[in-house]
Amino acid sequence: MPEPRRSARALARRWWPLALAVPLGAAAGAGYALVSHPSYSASSYVVVVPNNPGENSTAVNFAQAYGRLTGQPQVLIGAAAETGRTVTALAGLVRGTTSPDAPMIEITGTGARGEEAVKNADAVAKSLIAFGNASSKETGVRLVPLAPAAEPDAPASPSASLDTAVGAAAGVLVGALVLLTRRKPSATPEAPQAAEPEPALPAQAEAAEPAPGKTRAPAAAR
Repeated sequence: MPEPRRSARALARRWWPLALAVPLGAAAGAGYALVSHPSYSASSYVVVVPNNPGENSTAVNFAQAYGRLTGQPQVLIGAAAETGRTVTALAGLVRGTTSPDAPMIEITGTGARGEEAVKNADAVAKSLIAFGNASSKETGVRLVPLAPAAEPDAPASPSASLDTAVGAAAGVLVGALVLLTRRKPSATPEAPQAAEPEPALPAQAEAAEPAPGKTRAPAAAR
């Protein structure tokens, strides 16, 4: 077999989980984008203005505080009556975001249609302005509308390209996990066997015993 073909077959045997999981994940992401219901979003803007000129830092602080109150029942109760939704349902369809250096509140509304998203955003912005201005004397700031929500041209989600990319990334992760589980552990080298101890040599006689009947000659006297 030629060497390139042998190398290709070896790579295919090793990397087939990854090669299979990536296109399957991308196909799953694209399929989700096709079957999921579209969701539209629109944003309305509110500005916090200080009653006394020069207190811009106070306005920024109150803008951040009112932005966190956007999804609270005391703000949503008026908008819920205008949109025909419950306070709980409307809380899941709107959110407020703020800037750390600008006294502006962005209220984003979502809906199954573009006009629903616009209606939710504008209703909550109107309700927030009424809620904030009710205590304008105490807070020293007032809320004014900056720009109403504009109807979107296309849904914010799903996004075919984004969902496909997410599915492919999930396929890479799954394929890599399969590769890790299929990898055989390297054989551990066998521990060298301990050398058998050499048999002990028989002890040599310290001195030869004299033959029976004979005595050892005495040492010569000095």
